[in-house]
Amino acid sequence: MSQTKTTSWIYKYLFIGLIWGSSFYFVSLGLQTLPPVGIAFWRTAIGAVTLLVVLVVMRIKFPRGLKTWVLIWIAGLFMSAIPAILFGFAQQHVSSALAAIINSSTPIFTVIAIMIAFRAEKPKPEVVVGLTVGLVGVFIVLGIWNGFGDNDPLAIGALILAVTCYGIGSPFVRRFIEPLKLQPEAAVFGQVTTSAITLLPLYAMGTLTIGPLTSSAFWGMMALGVLGTGLAYVLYYQLLATVGSAIASAVTYLSPIIGVGLGVILLGETISWHEPVGAVIVLLGAAVAQGRIKLGRKK
Repeated sequence: MSQTKTTSWIYKYLFIGLIWGSSFYFVSLGLQTLPPVGIAFWRTAIGAVTLLVVLVVMRIKFPRGLKTWVLIWIAGLFMSAIPAILFGFAQQHVSSALAAIINSSTPIFTVIAIMIAFRAEKPKPEVVVGLTVGLVGVFIVLGIWNGFGDNDPLAIGALILAVTCYGIGSPFVRRFIEPLKLQPEAAVFGQVTTSAITLLPLYAMGTLTIGPLTSSAFWGMMALGVLGTGLAYVLYYQLLATVGSAIASAVTYLSPIIGVGLGVILLGETISWHEPVGAVIVLLGAAVAQGRIKLGRKK
């Protein structure tokens, strides 16, 4: 039974990791044409349209009630709107690989948020140990002993603030959105729709484009909106309900593997020896956090 349950969510876990790990590459493509706020608006708007079609086809009820929509809006700020702007801004100055690597620290901030503000969901010791090991791996991938190197500290700060938002957003969703008993598709539709509406005036007041519309930018944004912001979030909500926010947020441990790979292969970015070494440690931390590697023997 337990093996069946694990198998039922591990495929979702891997698919989400693949899509979100690729999102940094898609953002880089989108930045050929759009400013950071434009990236954030279009990925949420396209995601909203995608999920609207899903809701209509599957005849899923829309969220109702002012309180419900306010809670969904808050979740959207932390999980979609603010991080999307911050990642877009940062990737103007750092590589997509580095953005993916720093994004993998999300579980650490999730555990901190759980401990400080969401005490109803207490992470198990093995989860904390696994996430800590994963963070050490991230530091090795970064080559932290070299400092920021040529990277803009402001961009690094934006990335850290973005993952802090994710760290707050995941337990917020589990505590305040899940009890509403909404279908995941309806909850995510509300999240990305309110985010798009919030971002629209900010986008309209600024520069709409920073370059010509290219086919790669167009398809990058479509993939980012339909898959990364739309369908992947539905699966993530389902994962949250199954395994909890601490383990679900560990899906970002896959980001550096996929993000670095795409950056090197498709964008011509370079990597150093410590990056694959750190990546192995990141995976080890993820395995411990998921309970696939036991810390000790049961007496």
